[in-house]
Amino acid sequence: MKNFIVGTAGHIDHGKTTLIRALTGRNTDRLKEEQKRGISIELGFTYFDLPSGQRAGIIDVPGHEKFIRNMLAGVVGMDVVILVVAADEGMMPQSKEHLAIMNLLGIENGFIVLTKIDKVEEEWLELVEEETMEEVEGTFLEGKPIIRVSSTTGEGIEKVKLEIDRIVSAIEEDKVDDIPRLPVDRSFTISGFGTVVTGTLLSGSLKNGDEVQLYPSEKISRIRSIQVHDSDVEMAERGQRVALNLAGVKKEEVPRGIMIAPEGSMVPTSLIDVELKTIDLMFDISNRTRLRLYIGTQEVFCRVVLLDRDEMSSNDTAMAQLRLEEEIVARKGDKFILRLFSPMITIGGGRILDSNPSKKKRFNEDDLRLLEIMGSGESIDITEAVIKEHSASYPSTNQIAALRSSHLELIESEIETLEAEGKVSVVKLTKETHVIHTDFLKDIVAKIESDIAEYHDKYPLRIGMSKEEIRSKYLGKTNKRVGELYLDIVTDNSKVEDKNEYLEASEF
Repeated sequence: MKNFIVGTAGHIDHGKTTLIRALTGRNTDRLKEEQKRGISIELGFTYFDLPSGQRAGIIDVPGHEKFIRNMLAGVVGMDVVILVVAADEGMMPQSKEHLAIMNLLGIENGFIVLTKIDKVEEEWLELVEEETMEEVEGTFLEGKPIIRVSSTTGEGIEKVKLEIDRIVSAIEEDKVDDIPRLPVDRSFTISGFGTVVTGTLLSGSLKNGDEVQLYPSEKISRIRSIQVHDSDVEMAERGQRVALNLAGVKKEEVPRGIMIAPEGSMVPTSLIDVELKTIDLMFDISNRTRLRLYIGTQEVFCRVVLLDRDEMSSNDTAMAQLRLEEEIVARKGDKFILRLFSPMITIGGGRILDSNPSKKKRFNEDDLRLLEIMGSGESIDITEAVIKEHSASYPSTNQIAALRSSHLELIESEIETLEAEGKVSVVKLTKETHVIHTDFLKDIVAKIESDIAEYHDKYPLRIGMSKEEIRSKYLGKTNKRVGELYLDIVTDNSKVEDKNEYLEASEF
């Protein structure tokens, strides 16, 4: 059975929570302040059964502009979005901002619900419907159904359920065996059980007893128990709302923004390469503008370094590097949102091209070409690009898998192909394998040959340069044994000869 999440979006007091209560029979406003004030402040979660028998998880997001950060934390993992528009007011500022955010995040499935239809005349309702259709032009909701609903009388509620059912029936089941990732959106303590965290499982599966890491920290924990839709389960799968009871962890150690994944499967980063798109702006975004970055439930300040231009205007697209003020974890392909610090408005978003890049130079053709590969290349091309970018650290296959957040078996298979094609150089130890790109190896060979030639000119009566000096200078970023093996490869592929503890030019 497929797993999917339905989410709401829209302006404050347009009836999102009331619609969910009509669909599910449950109130997602759990806080006393929310119930007293009649507005959603935090994310709300529940579920309901569709006419087909499918069970849908549902997320209710706050509509007030002050709680947009909470809304952004809830968007992650949504498969279907219902844009809720009150018939007595029509599209309002937060309706439009929520719509822009959903569009930037690449959400494809959804429809519109006009609520409170019992409060307006038919003529007015037709005007609001027409205006709403105009507002969604050019977005993922263009041409999608508009359903008229009164959550008070129940009119249209069954139509909403049927439309959700129709959409999810057409969504292809994700059968990719991927690294499990759970972005934490809530954590709390239950007496007698300990710390519990909740989130939407983005990929893979988690089982009772699994050891997991709390990224970006190095904290390791174990899953004691799992709940999905308030029921105990042995395993949670992609697309489910999940609650995990974690062993040996305090609530304060897993705040919103922590990513739960297998130990060593991800690499924290303070640099991210992205394809950035802006929305309608009242001013241009210049290089090194300080912004708030939202990736899933993570939030951090960053500087935007524009790599292929000096500034961005409305509805523009550019290659950029985000330089973060704190470490986070992410994965190639993840979507993000950028907002100004003051005033607090959304300016754009896009997709991550490389979650663990090296520092890029502006207007550098090699760097821009690399980003093109990361953006549209095949999996094996991306693995080659990652190896090339990180060759200076002589990465192991485990490290490359973590940099790509991919299964080790896939990376090993791709490296085997790349080695056969002569694109990478591999050294194997007892417990691990290290890989560098042959372009990097050729560069090292040329530098060593040049250094040895200069050494012979300066000291013509000496045998040559010491191996240790060369290893330290060019291979010092890896362990000694790996450095020695690569030094052997250098001598096999250069005009350099091994003279015990020294290296000399072949014709010296």
